[in-house]
Amino acid sequence: MTARRDSAPPAPTAPGLVTRLLRAREAGLVGLLLLVTLGTAAINPLFLGPGSVRDLFLNVAIIALLVVGETIVLLMKHVDLSISSVVGLSAFLTGSLFVSYPELPLPLALLFGLGLGAVLGSVNGLLVAYGKVPALVATLGTLYVFRGITYAVVDGGQINASNLPAAFLSFGTGSVLGIPNLVLLVVVIMLGFGAYLGSWRGGREYYALGSNAEAAVLAGISVTRRTMTGFVLSGAIAGLAGVLYLARFGTVDATAGTGLELQVIAAAVVGGVSINGGVGTLLGAGVGALLLGVMGSALVTLRAPGFYQQAIQGALLLGAISVDMLVARRAAKHLQAAPDDRGRTP
Repeated sequence: MTARRDSAPPAPTAPGLVTRLLRAREAGLVGLLLLVTLGTAAINPLFLGPGSVRDLFLNVAIIALLVVGETIVLLMKHVDLSISSVVGLSAFLTGSLFVSYPELPLPLALLFGLGLGAVLGSVNGLLVAYGKVPALVATLGTLYVFRGITYAVVDGGQINASNLPAAFLSFGTGSVLGIPNLVLLVVVIMLGFGAYLGSWRGGREYYALGSNAEAAVLAGISVTRRTMTGFVLSGAIAGLAGVLYLARFGTVDATAGTGLELQVIAAAVVGGVSINGGVGTLLGAGVGALLLGVMGSALVTLRAPGFYQQAIQGALLLGAISVDMLVARRAAKHLQAAPDDRGRTP
């Protein structure tokens, strides 16, 4: 008997145990975040000054936004390395658009970035979903292809803040009730996608794909369509991040966004999004982004050598991957030890 197409996506393996471990991990991240923040503030009280906190959240905002798209892809047991190049190309082309049309409304600029990112993301989706190219290989290739296109378009030039409308720049630096506009926008997007992934059937299907693709097919989920959609969403979010990057910094060239993909992946994995797919939340990924941002700012405040930041990021990433392996093994043992439908253990 075939499965109905409206049946619920298959549940992840040993959801109760995985959920408890994941919540414990998120709580541990929050504890570490408080420890670093309070410890740095005790050494240098200016670390928690209004200006420092504002700059910290603005710096984390772009990473946190990119984490949303990367989380969707990681949940499917894929990866998107091309997001930094999408950010760079979107930022420069949006700036060029403002140079040609200074009166361009902000909503249209945001839609332009979303559309451009969606087109670039669809290239990844076609390669992975339909071409069956491993996501690591496909997005590594498009990382360089999109960056090469950016260099060709930029042709040694750059967009300066003086070329941009004052209203656009004020959006990037403005605030509402003391909270930066960019931070508010990113929080709204994260909350929206968090609800989508946690409560909507379409969002739960990403978990199903990463947990067990074969079972997802039996549940009536179109793996190809869902994979395509995931990469399009990741690209669209990266395109939007490019517009916000331009609003935040005002000046962009061909190198804009370079290296962001590693920071984003590190933030997501440190925040509990499993590289094995099917496990993780946007809340945890957001905390991971904030933790890495706070650590980076703390090291700058304490005048520590720059290489320590990369070393700490690497150590946290290795630790997070080790925890992923531990969670996967414990979940597998828990499932093997669980009684079957007749009350017997396997």
